[in-house]
Amino acid sequence: MSLTATARITAAPGGSLPVLESDGPLALRRTRTTGPDADARVTVVGAMSAPLGGDRLALEADVRDGARLLVDAAAATVALPGRTPAPAHYDVRLTVGEDAELRWLPEQLISAYGSELCMRTTVQLAATARLVLREEQILGRHGEEPGTLTTRLTVHRAGAPLLDQELRYGPGASVGWDGGAVLGGHRAVGQLLLVDPDMADKPAEPRLLGETAVLTPLAGPAVLVTALAADARLLRRVLDRALDDLTG
Repeated sequence: MSLTATARITAAPGGSLPVLESDGPLALRRTRTTGPDADARVTVVGAMSAPLGGDRLALEADVRDGARLLVDAAAATVALPGRTPAPAHYDVRLTVGEDAELRWLPEQLISAYGSELCMRTTVQLAATARLVLREEQILGRHGEEPGTLTTRLTVHRAGAPLLDQELRYGPGASVGWDGGAVLGGHRAVGQLLLVDPDMADKPAEPRLLGETAVLTPLAGPAVLVTALAADARLLRRVLDRALDDLTG
């Protein structure tokens, strides 16, 4: 039997969370902030195994004008096969208002053998909004082949497109997804997106961040870091270093 669930977060200025609504496997907990980067922090805690084949999950976050929110997770999300052959769907919908800031830093998404997951992240940013968004995909648990994973990240800023990219891995993907032109045998893939209006005056320069990571300026006050690594630990190290470098 498949599952449908939608969890919701609304953040207001001053650390208020007028909406904190858990649903199904998506349990939301307010946790203590650990630095000056956010007025409120919400941790996603998995309440059951999900997503399984056929599940439809959604997580929505609305950061109102002037608010600052950090969202992280207590553990990795593991996509698993279910009783139905239908793919699982996981939609993340984020809205960040004027002079607001969202730091979206979940743990890794693991594509287990036999699973099929379609994950869609959609972001709507106001013109003066700030965003730090990290995505990490781990293709297979230790010693196993991955499932089929499709991810799409779409970002609009002030109503205009900023980024729209789709990635697809595993046995259901096109031939060559694991070849030298794509993953080259790596099993950890990550993206770090940073949007900051202050970058309009100091745009970043494109550059390599080691042998398998690159920083790319976008057509707006934003940069995208894309990285490959042998495992989750090495991937996180690359993305953390890039974030420290970009934010000082």
